[in-house]
This record gives sequence, structure tokens and C-alpha cells, in this order.
Amino acid sequence: MNKERKIETEEVEAVDPPPRARVTEDFARKRDYLAGFLSGETKPTDEAFANEDLKQSVIDALKSVYDPEIPVDIYELGLIYDVDINEDGDAVITMTLTTPHCPVAESLPNEVELRVLSVPGIRDAVVNLVWTPPWDPSKMSDEARLELGML
Repeated sequence: MNKERKIETEEVEAVDPPPRARVTEDFARKRDYLAGFLSGETKPTDEAFANEDLKQSVIDALKSVYDPEIPVDIYELGLIYDVDINEDGDAVITMTLTTPHCPVAESLPNEVELRVLSVPGIRDAVVNLVWTPPWDPSKMSDEARLELGML
């Protein structure tokens, strides 16, 4: 009994991407008593971050992402053009790459999105990859130039 199974298929031009998942409820972080005690912090750690503090936390997270070909983080390298965070904790990161033919063109924006999403207080993150203005070495910080021996 060899029954042949047929699977019907349909050829399409394109498929709409699924909607992005979003957290709609406000989940407050639980207080980490030990961390607050060890840091000598007197205010409760579950208070909402001010927008500038949240932005600085996102920048610190971006400074932990490195270009695999250059031993400098992408923020100091000048690949991050803008960090915008609204009052709901939605972050929009505008970035570029050193060249459109960069070997990490597909993986680096995803890594940036994951790092930004890991920051407490960030609800959603979108990374916009742009090519204008193009990146050039003048966009690097002095720290990056020093690290690369360009100073």
C-alpha cells in the first residue's frame, strides 16, 4: 500500500511581514535589594529611569557591540548616528556600516537590536540602517583613533 501524498502549493510574489510583538502592559522590574545596598544607592531601584538615563544606558549597551574586523565598539567607531527613545521606552537606533559590502551587514543590526532590547526600560527597539551620510574615519571618536593608532 504505497499511497502518494500530495501537498498543494501556491506561488506568490511577496508576503507581508508579521506584525512586531510589543509589550502592552507595564511590567515593573522587581527591586534588587542587594545591588542597591552594595552600590550605596538610597533611592529605590524600581523607579522609572529619566529619559536621559535610559538613553545613556542604551549607549552603554551599544558600546558593548564590536565590529569584528576592528577592535573598537560601534559607538566609538561612529557607526551610530542617532539614538531616539520615546516616553514609552521604544528605541529607534539609526546606524550605518563602514561599507555597504561589510561582511556583517546582515548580522550587526540584529545584534544591535538585541542589545538595546536587553536594557531595562526599553519596550521595543527598531534599527534603521542608513547609507547617507556615508561613514568615514572622521566620524570616529578620539578614543577609537587612539586605539587604532591614528592619533
